Amino acid sequence: MTNMSRARVARRIAAGAAYGGGGVGLVGAAAVGLVLAEVRMARTAVHNGTSGGRVPVADGRYGDGYAASGEPPIRLTMLGDSTAAGQGVHRAAQTPGALLASGLAAVAERPVVLSNVALPGAQSDDLDRQVALVLGTASPVPDVCVIMIGANDVTRRMPPTRSVRHLSAAVRRLRTAGAEVVVGTCPDLGTIEPVRQPLRWLARRASRQLAAAQTIGTVEQGGRTVSLGDLLGPEFAAHPRELFGPDSFHPSAEGYATAAMAVLPTVCAALGLWPAEEERPDVTRREGFLPVARAAAEAAAEAGTEVTAAMPTGPRGPWALLKRRRRQQVEPLPSDPASEEARSRAGTAE
Repeated sequence: MTNMSRARVARRIAAGAAYGGGGVGLVGAAAVGLVLAEVRMARTAVHNGTSGGRVPVADGRYGDGYAASGEPPIRLTMLGDSTAAGQGVHRAAQTPGALLASGLAAVAERPVVLSNVALPGAQSDDLDRQVALVLGTASPVPDVCVIMIGANDVTRRMPPTRSVRHLSAAVRRLRTAGAEVVVGTCPDLGTIEPVRQPLRWLARRASRQLAAAQTIGTVEQGGRTVSLGDLLGPEFAAHPRELFGPDSFHPSAEGYATAAMAVLPTVCAALGLWPAEEERPDVTRREGFLPVARAAAEAAAEAGTEVTAAMPTGPRGPWALLKRRRRQQVEPLPSDPASEEARSRAGTAE
C-alpha cells in the first residue's frame, strides 16, 4: 500500500472516529481472522519473561543527583498496554518508563518522578480508566504523558474508528488538564516471529493503517506521535534474538531501549528542552510541513518519525510538521533509595 493510499484510509478512520462512524475496516475480515489465529497461537507461548509473570515496578524518582539545582522534578506518566508497562523484562530499570525518566533527567538536569498506570493486555477503551487515575489523584497533573497502545486493538479486532476515538478522547482530556502528550503508535505486528507469511504482511498492513489513524487523531487534539511500528519492524526482524524478549512477543531490554531512544527526543521537545535549531525542519532529513494525513502515512512507514501539529488549516485541511529526530542514547540513572525499596517490596508482594 502506498503512502497516499494509507493516508486516505487513515483519513477515513479518523473521520469515522470523530463523527461516530464505525464501519471502516483495517483489512478484510477473513484476512484479519487468519492474522488473529496466528497471533493467538503466538500468544500461547507468551510468558512474561519475568518470574511469575510479574511486570517490574519502576515508579519513583530518577536523577536525584540533579536535586541540588533547586528545580522542581518533572512529572512523567506512562499509559497504555504491556509495551508501556514494560512486560517482558526482569528489572525495573529496563522498562521504557524508567529509561525515559533517566534520559529526561539527564537532558533536563532535573529529577524526574515517574508513575505508570499502563495495564498489560489493555486496549484503547481502557484509556478512559487510566486517564481517570492520572487526573483523579491529589498529585499535580503530569508535565508529560507517554501513551503506547494499539497492538491489542488489532489482535482483538476492535474497530479502528472506535480505537482512535478512545485515544483521541484520552489525549484531549490530558491536554485540557495541562499535560503534554506523546503517543507511541501501534507497533508492527508483522514482526512477531511465530506469525508467518503472507499473514505477516497483513499484520504489518493493519498495524500501519491504525498507526496512521492514531497519528491524525492525536495531532488534532494537540499531542505528538512517534512511529513505533516501522522502528520495531526492520530492527526486530533483523535482530529478533536481541530485540525480542524470551516470549518472542514482547520486546527485550534492548528492544525497549531502542524504542525509548526514539521517543525521548520528542518528549524533550514537547517540554521545550530540545535545542532550538533542532526544531526547524531539516530538508536533508526530508522533514517539513505536510497535510496531517500524508504526514501520518509517512510516519507510519518510517522508524521513529515524529508528527506534531503545525498549521490549523491549509489547502487540504490541517497541516503537521514531520520530523526525523536523531535518536539519543538512554543510560539508566539511579532512582532514590526510597523508591528502590518500594519497588523491591512491590516485587516481593507479587
